[in-house]
Amino acid sequence: MPRVPVCFAAVVLLLSSAAAQAARVERVEIVGLDEEMTENVRVSLALYDAIGRDVSGRRMAYLLREAERETRKALEPFGYYSPTIDVQRDREGDLLSVRVVVDPGQPVRVRNSDIAIIGEGGRDRYLARDLASFVPSEGAVFNHADYESSRNGLSRRLAERGYFDAEYASRRVEVTRADYAADIDLVWSSGDRYNMGPTTFEQTPEPVINDSLLERLVYWDEGSYYHQGRIDRLRASLGRLDYFSNIDIEPQVDQANERREVPIQVTLTPAKRSIYTSGVSYGTDSGAGIRLGVERRYVNMRGHKALAQVDYAQRRKTATVQYRIPAFAWLDGWYTTSLQFADEQTDYIDSRRVELVGSRNGQYNEFLNLIASVHVLRERWLFREADDGAGALAPLEYRYATFAYPSLRAEYIDVDDRLFPRAGIGGTVMLRGGVEGVGSDASFAQIHTRATWFRGIGESNRLIVRGEYGHTFTDTLVAMPPSLRFYAGGDRSIRGYNFREVSPRIDTDAGRYSVGAKHLVTASVEFERYFTDTIGAAVFVDSGDAFDSGSPDWRTGVGIGVRYRSPVGPLKFDVARGLDNPDSSFTIGLSIGAEF
Repeated sequence: MPRVPVCFAAVVLLLSSAAAQAARVERVEIVGLDEEMTENVRVSLALYDAIGRDVSGRRMAYLLREAERETRKALEPFGYYSPTIDVQRDREGDLLSVRVVVDPGQPVRVRNSDIAIIGEGGRDRYLARDLASFVPSEGAVFNHADYESSRNGLSRRLAERGYFDAEYASRRVEVTRADYAADIDLVWSSGDRYNMGPTTFEQTPEPVINDSLLERLVYWDEGSYYHQGRIDRLRASLGRLDYFSNIDIEPQVDQANERREVPIQVTLTPAKRSIYTSGVSYGTDSGAGIRLGVERRYVNMRGHKALAQVDYAQRRKTATVQYRIPAFAWLDGWYTTSLQFADEQTDYIDSRRVELVGSRNGQYNEFLNLIASVHVLRERWLFREADDGAGALAPLEYRYATFAYPSLRAEYIDVDDRLFPRAGIGGTVMLRGGVEGVGSDASFAQIHTRATWFRGIGESNRLIVRGEYGHTFTDTLVAMPPSLRFYAGGDRSIRGYNFREVSPRIDTDAGRYSVGAKHLVTASVEFERYFTDTIGAAVFVDSGDAFDSGSPDWRTGVGIGVRYRSPVGPLKFDVARGLDNPDSSFTIGLSIGAEF
């Protein structure tokens, strides 16, 4: 009986002692490392999981002991195997702060590097380049991430170049802590290289395009060496045709024949045949309008395409029909024929035109698209000037023009993301011209260039710089219709000025209106900041002029905007003010879609 109170007292004493040792972790600080190493230590420390929680004395002692081991292991991937670590603690009441002070010490460096490929791959010059660029090299810090990235990258390259039987003959890294040295022994046995076998197309549930057309996209010869880049190019070419919703290309290595020829199985799912589009629009010049369109992805088994579209607004109307035939000679692309009718009836201009265009485009590489075309244009126009006495503008004599001319256009896009680029550049260059008496009413030559440069600044900011230049060589601008003249102003030009507001002007009873110019120059700088993943704001300055001779009379606009990253590209709402006698005190612009 006397033992019960003694045992009970001992238990109470132990519980009281444990309770006295319990603490709440307030913060954990890591000192002495760069940002990347600090982050790796942070995610490795179990102490971080205890922040803000009550921890028993026994558990806390364990976490503090483990902190040194966990920190040491977290530094090894960066090549630091012998750090000096001091785990300091500061307790105030039941709150505990931990400070992990680290001196990473001397790093381990690569002493010997024996990296090689034996077999047929050892004679592959492209793999030899990859071996030469392997990191970490001798004398460099032995960074685990660099080593694994280079090792895995070489394994992928062997497969990409058709060495499907490649395997490691040796894979070993020895770290001698006392010498701060790492010795790499990494050797692949490549085996024989495989070749391209027969390519088979399968369209499910039923064929919509002749296989003979698709086979023209297979630019390699059966029996030539295997390379993944050829498969990727075929996939890209099929995607540009826009016939299929799903493209699956499978090299069937297990079915290779005795000549090591790998069959290529291409499985295609046709996309919806017809695309219907509709929308509404409003512009201060054009008024309210609607857009209706239909496109046939494939008109027939030969892969022809057709499109019809109508834009019908109060004061501006267009109707377009287009027919395209796939082209494969020289460069993959299209033969296109289009016919467009346009009618514009505003306060100052009465214009109608019909234009027939025949073109051939070709994708030169992944960045550059080239277009050669021939245009036949017939246009009728007049600028309203007189009042008939009843308050209405009376038309003067119409002017007519016919122009037939060739055009060359290059489109270059090299950005990290076409919907929302943060790095890269894109632009266009167009050359066109006609000769009087050879299908045209006047001789002229034009160059028109645009370029946009993107630069991400930090995680949330983006800088956009744009430029545009146009020049017309002609002595008879008055004979050229409005559609062949240059204008500035509007959402994609000089914000703060209305669409086509900036150019030489004429006085009419309805006001002063632009008539177009021989030359054009604009520039823009825009800075965007995003407050969330999708919502941001912008400030911008635009400047430029459309002019006939001499130097440009720069017109400048400034403004602010709201940005929303939508799935189809940025939605932009801008409010801008022109600083040089604009027609309106401010302009409002709304646009959506990809930058290019």
